Amino acid sequence: MPRTYLPRLAGRARWLTLALVAVLLVAPACDGDDAPEDEGATPGATDTSASETPASSGAATQGSDAPSAGADAGDLTGAIQAVVQNARPSVVQITSQQALSDLQGAPGGIPGGSGDSDTLVPAGVGSGVIIDDEGHIITNNHVIAGAQSVLVRLTDGREFEAEVVGTDPRTDLAVLRIEGDDLPVGALGDSESLQVGEWVVAIGNALGLVGGPTVTVGVVSAVGRTVQEPPTQGGAGAFLFDVIQTDAAINPGNSGGPLLNLDGEVIGINTLGAGGGDVPVQGISFAIAIDTALPLAEEMIETGTVTHPYLGILYAPLNPAIASQLGAPVNEGAVIREVVPDSPAADAGIEPGDIVIEINGEPLEGESDLPAALDALDVGDEVALVILRGDEEVELTAILAEMPDETAQPSGQTP
Repeated sequence: MPRTYLPRLAGRARWLTLALVAVLLVAPACDGDDAPEDEGATPGATDTSASETPASSGAATQGSDAPSAGADAGDLTGAIQAVVQNARPSVVQITSQQALSDLQGAPGGIPGGSGDSDTLVPAGVGSGVIIDDEGHIITNNHVIAGAQSVLVRLTDGREFEAEVVGTDPRTDLAVLRIEGDDLPVGALGDSESLQVGEWVVAIGNALGLVGGPTVTVGVVSAVGRTVQEPPTQGGAGAFLFDVIQTDAAINPGNSGGPLLNLDGEVIGINTLGAGGGDVPVQGISFAIAIDTALPLAEEMIETGTVTHPYLGILYAPLNPAIASQLGAPVNEGAVIREVVPDSPAADAGIEPGDIVIEINGEPLEGESDLPAALDALDVGDEVALVILRGDEEVELTAILAEMPDETAQPSGQTP
C-alpha cells in the first residue's frame, strides 16, 4: 500500500535489532513494494531502459554472445552494457497481491466499492534477484509485507507464484522461492572490497513500467552508512547498518533488485532512496551490502527465520560535536543513552552515560561498528566491552540473549 515518506535528518536511535541500536542521519526512502508513484529520476544518475536487451533463459553469467562483464573500465559504456546483458535475466519483477477488502479504505489504498472483498488484487510492485539454481530470490521485506500472494515474473516472460521462505522485518530482507527449469542465476560478489568512487549499476522494476527492468548507473558514494527506513503502519522503520550509499537512482519499484559492480556481480540489494518532504535531496540512495544480506538469506533458507542477538541498549554514535558537549576524551565510540532493565547490558553493569570504545578487542571507529560486531555473534556468546566511565576505562562482559519480539521493545525514540 502506498506510504508517504518524510525526510529524517536528525539523529535517531533505536533498540538494536541485532543487539540494539544506532542513531542515524538520513531516512527518507523509496518504497519499492508500493503502487508506483513517480518521484522523478535522481539528478546526476543515468537512467536507461533495459527493455531492449535480449532476455536469456540460461544462467545470467553464461550468455555466449554477451560481451565480457570485465571489459576495460576505459570503455565504460561497453562495461555497463555487458553488466546489463549478463545480469538482467536474473532480475525479477515481484507483485504483491492483497485482498480487496484489505486495501479498500486504507490510507492511500483503493476506494471502497462493489466487488468480491476476498478477490486478490495487485498491491505493489518491487524487484528481486535469483541467487541459486534452486530458485531462491532475495528481495526486501517491505516489497512483500502484508501480501496474501506473491507473483514473480522473469524477463523471458515466465510467471510463477512464489513461496515465501522467510522474512526479517528488522533488516528489511526476505527470501522467496520459485520452481522452474533453467532459471537464470545472478553472480554474487564481495561488498567488503567496494571502494568509494567505484562505478555501480542498479537494475529493477522502477515505477512498475511495462517493458522490463530499468537500469540506472552511478558510483559508490559511501560505505558503512547507518540509515533508518520510513515509518510503517507497524511503527518505526527498520534501522539498517553497514549500508552502501550510491547516486544511482533507486526509485519506487527498484526495491529488492541488485546493485552490481562492473564485473556484473551483485554487491548490494537496492532498498531505499532519500527524498520527499520539504528538504530537497539529490543523488542519495542506499543498498544493503550483499555481505550483510547473504548470511541472513542463507539462515532464512535453512530455518525460515532469523535469530538476532540482543544486548539491550539505546546508544548514539560518538562524534566530535557530541564528544565536546560531553567533555569526553575520545571522539569515536558509542554513547549509551539508555539500558533496558533485566537485559544482558544491565546484567553486565553497563550504565547510561558510558561510552563504549572497544568490542572484543576491536576499537569502534564507525557508526556501524557496534551493530556489525554484535551481528557477527550468536545468542549465548560472550562479548567483551571496554567503556569509558568518566575518565576511567572499565572492562565488562555481557552474554547476548535472543532479541525479544518487536512488540516487547520500547518505541526506540531518543530519550
